[in-house]
Amino acid sequence: MSTRGRLTLLFVAILALGGVAVGSVVRASARADQRDHQQDGGPPVTAGQVTLSGADDATQQQQDRQQQGQQDKDRQQGQGRQQDKDRQQGQKDRQQRLVFRNMLWGPHRDELVSVPAAQPAGARTASGVHCLRFYAAGGGGICLQQASGVLQDTYRAVVLDANLHERRHFALTGIPTRARVSDSGRMMAWTVFVSGDSYAGGTFSTRTSILDTRTWTLVRSLEEYQVIKDGAPYRNVDINFWGVTFADDGHFYATLGTGGKTYLVRGDVQAKTVTTLRENVECPSLSPDGTRLAFKKRIPDAPTDAPWHEYVLDLRTMRETPLAEQRSVDDQAVWLDDHTVAYALAGDYGSDLWTVPVDGTGSPTRLATAALAPAVIG
Repeated sequence: MSTRGRLTLLFVAILALGGVAVGSVVRASARADQRDHQQDGGPPVTAGQVTLSGADDATQQQQDRQQQGQQDKDRQQGQGRQQDKDRQQGQKDRQQRLVFRNMLWGPHRDELVSVPAAQPAGARTASGVHCLRFYAAGGGGICLQQASGVLQDTYRAVVLDANLHERRHFALTGIPTRARVSDSGRMMAWTVFVSGDSYAGGTFSTRTSILDTRTWTLVRSLEEYQVIKDGAPYRNVDINFWGVTFADDGHFYATLGTGGKTYLVRGDVQAKTVTTLRENVECPSLSPDGTRLAFKKRIPDAPTDAPWHEYVLDLRTMRETPLAEQRSVDDQAVWLDDHTVAYALAGDYGSDLWTVPVDGTGSPTRLATAALAPAVIG
């Protein structure tokens, strides 16, 4: 090839590379613009105050005055106590809120947002606090966050007070996947995916931690606990735990994986033991009355990319009830009340929240679009 031909080829290559660079810049700019602008078609999201306690004082006082006025009116009209009881329950339902991770594109993506529980598809109040996973109870919360670095991202677990202020934080060893808080707000647990375990064969394994926020005692891995399997102590290098749900501040349920099987276990914080109860139970979630567990169960012959079905286990009878959701649910369900659970499924903007009755009847209903990791507040 002549010198002129080489120069021409070099010039064309430079133009092509320049075009690629310009295209990359334009696409990056478009993505940044998408992040900075509210997504069309979704509920409005505006910055405001989000708390992990009940309604703010002014709202609560106004609601109390309205409720008291109606009760006085009913008594004057000779109506009975049942109306008062029904109204109090209705008032409680109206005061409840859902706090969850907002997945809508825009300036508040990945922030914790709040909506009235009775209007989950309504306007969202954004907190400014970013979380990948989140849960709250008893006026406290746990937020699993990502911190972007020059060489690699890092993660941390942030303990939040009722006003979403940080109380303390802890470094995480992997990618956040599950989080739970006991009803009192004292005990917190989280699970992360980790890599590098020799037994895992190049795939991910898990680490589950439990924190006592009264003493700040951190159990970095539940693998420190003694496993009681089939009535006898059990040890294996491949033991993994995930999906903690608290029964109280001293006891919990979780999933144990070992030997290619999964088990429902009951844990004792003081004794530092976990005892197997049943096979093929993953990501348990305890009902508000403490009598049932929602969980995902691996179904034989199901597709490898969609292996689970959602069930509810009655702890008194150990009877399983399959729920009406036919899609594979890879999530730890959240009980909205004694009759309904919520869970995440893939959606156009990451994930949507769905609900289904826990007695096996009915059909799935979309609770909120572009939402993840809900907690019921109030």
